[in-house]
Amino acid sequence: MAGNKPVVWVSRPTFDSEIARLLPHFEVREEAAEVKFASADLAAKLAGCDAAIVGLKDRVGAAEIAGAQRLRIVANLGVGYDNLDVTALTAAGIAASNTADVLNESVADFAWALLLGAARRVGEAERWLRAGQWHATGFKAWLGIDVRGRTLGILGMGRIGQAIARRAQGFGMPVLYHNRSRLPETTERECRARLVDKATLLRESDFLVLVLPLTPQTRHAIGAAELAQMKPTAVLVNVARGGIVDDAALAAALREGRLAAAGLDVFEGEPKVHPDLLALDNALLSPHIASATTETRRAMTAVAVDNVLALFSHGPHAGSPPNLLNSEALVVARAPFPTREEPTR
Repeated sequence: MAGNKPVVWVSRPTFDSEIARLLPHFEVREEAAEVKFASADLAAKLAGCDAAIVGLKDRVGAAEIAGAQRLRIVANLGVGYDNLDVTALTAAGIAASNTADVLNESVADFAWALLLGAARRVGEAERWLRAGQWHATGFKAWLGIDVRGRTLGILGMGRIGQAIARRAQGFGMPVLYHNRSRLPETTERECRARLVDKATLLRESDFLVLVLPLTPQTRHAIGAAELAQMKPTAVLVNVARGGIVDDAALAAALREGRLAAAGLDVFEGEPKVHPDLLALDNALLSPHIASATTETRRAMTAVAVDNVLALFSHGPHAGSPPNLLNSEALVVARAPFPTREEPTR
């Protein structure tokens, strides 16, 4: 602690202009490089701070917060928060927050980049070109799949799914979706989307985009049985979370021609990628970068900072963090933050 300021630990380098907003109120300890912390190292970092801004690679659960008696909030740099054990944080009276809404459009754009790239074999064609193979192409080489007029299926129709659906209008694509609950009719009309059951979604989609959170219920939501229900000419796109798809089953379907192509930004066990996927030309792969634009990553940092400031009664949301995941944590007693009395002037 510096003077009477609480300490904020930032687990990775991010945008200085946003982190600077913490400086009038906090001592900021920001890591100078990207590090994958072991559980014990993460616990040691958290033990010495009052707030933490962490990334998806930082898995924060009961073991990591056991010694963090001063910790008040863990602000996640991501809309997904499967790296946080929210139940354990809540029981300890530690708030958790995410960065919902600010990355919807960027992720939707990238989903379309993967969809189009996988349909038109962009990754495979680029590797062929770089290898000096242009002379071997012919009129019927590099035949891909038309997108225009085909059926787009979306599994998980939150704000990102809706943004993806809106973009489909430019391609004249009918949109089907499956979700835990039906969207309001006005939203369905705006997205020109129709609710169907999961079996229908799998059976009728020419392009299936996954945009649902990873939970125990959604793990392997797309496995061997689901892949068997899809068209052999279909393309699967995942910009949600690794683990929603059984990567081994997907690789087998792609290798055996039971699925035409896939565009994947996320993987089970990332940063490791299933070796069978790496070997496939009809799998277009990217390293979890769907939100990676300057504007969006800066906005994500800003939201995390806003959440920390608000919990400590600073900033425009003072007292009410705008992206709180567990408001019930605020009623769990924590030891008061020790402050020094100001000297008599």
